[in-house]
Amino acid sequence: MNADELLERYAANEREFLDLNLHGISLIGVDLSEINLRGSDLSEANLTGACLIGANLREANLKGAILRANLCEANLIGANIVGADLSAANLSGASLRTAQLEDSKLMGANLSEANLSEANLRRANLSGAKLLDAPMSRANLINAVLSGAILEGANLTNAILSGANLEKAKLVQAILNGAVLERVNLNGADLSRAKMIGCNLAGADLSHTNMRGVSISWSTLRGVNLQGANLYRAKLTWSNLTGAILRGAILIDANINRANLKNAELDGAIMPDGRSYE
Repeated sequence: MNADELLERYAANEREFLDLNLHGISLIGVDLSEINLRGSDLSEANLTGACLIGANLREANLKGAILRANLCEANLIGANIVGADLSAANLSGASLRTAQLEDSKLMGANLSEANLSEANLRRANLSGAKLLDAPMSRANLINAVLSGAILEGANLTNAILSGANLEKAKLVQAILNGAVLERVNLNGADLSRAKMIGCNLAGADLSHTNMRGVSISWSTLRGVNLQGANLYRAKLTWSNLTGAILRGAILIDANINRANLKNAELDGAIMPDGRSYE
């Protein structure tokens, strides 16, 4: 089916277009709200500026497509979106559960309240993206770029973020319980009041982060760089900080009961009692 036929049938109030071959189709700037393209092949299609509000693209093939479009509340469950360009796309309220998004471009995209649970975002670029209150449990974000992303209130329970770049990301009140954050870059990030119980942060860079009131008990922080971090009233009970760098960190009123600080570097740190470590 070509673009003209699709648009003609859509204009005649037809909405069901299942399992079609639309490879490479150009639908720039068209309004296809509420269309049902479930299982269709839209690989390498160009949908720049298209309106796909509430569209059903479940299990569709969108590999390599240009999707800089309005996909608010769209159904993209299980879709193949590998290598697609969704820069600045509106995906608020959409469901991308179990979707394949490896190497996709999502810079500046709006994914607020979008469901990314169990999605594969390996090596995806989400720099500057909005992910407010987004469910992202068990998502694969290995080596993903999330620098400057807004993840306030996002739920990343048991997500895998090894090697990801979250420099200066905003994670206020985010939930990261059980997440794997080995070697992640969180330099300058805001993790205030985040829940990070049972995390693996071995080798991570948390220098100059805001971690006021963070709950990070029972976590692995071996060799973590926390230089200059603000850990005011943080909960670190039973966490392993062996070899951690805490030079100049603020630990006023932090709970470090039963935390393992063996070989940790604490020069210039302000301890829970308000005294400087010497």
